[in-house]
Amino acid sequence: MTADCVVTTPVGRVRIVEDAGAIAILAWSDAPVSRPTTSLLHNAAEQLNTYFAGHRTAFELPLAPAGTAHQKKVWAAMCAIPFGAVRTYGGLAAKIGSSARAVGTACGKNPIPIIVPCHRIIAAGNSIGGYSGRGGVVTKRALLNLEGAYHNKQSSLDLEAPEAGR
Repeated sequence: MTADCVVTTPVGRVRIVEDAGAIAILAWSDAPVSRPTTSLLHNAAEQLNTYFAGHRTAFELPLAPAGTAHQKKVWAAMCAIPFGAVRTYGGLAAKIGSSARAVGTACGKNPIPIIVPCHRIIAAGNSIGGYSGRGGVVTKRALLNLEGAYHNKQSSLDLEAPEAGR
């Protein structure tokens, strides 16, 4: 079963698509807002609302992004990056045995941005890199700022999230 809804977020309207009991797509949309018709879509919309309100640091949704085995490996690694932290394309590539370019390509093909946090991947040298979502790097910077993760005015950037109690 496939169902979808369109919700408003601070970075624009997004369409959320559920397929076979999992979130398959989140894409920017110009379609009119529509109510979630399933409990999963309602849950996804609510989790997006609480994320943007600053009350959620992780999404707890079943995900089923369509992609190659390599893309799925990159997306899984991105989901492991904690709220408030960033990684470089090269750093993530080294962790999964890939190349920075291949990680960047997978980021650009991410069918569930925000929830699969490709915005947490930045370029070497503290450069923001690219973003395939609507608004490009302006949207990426807004998402990183929401998480307190990107401060490009610093001379260096701690790329790891602080540990609890630190």
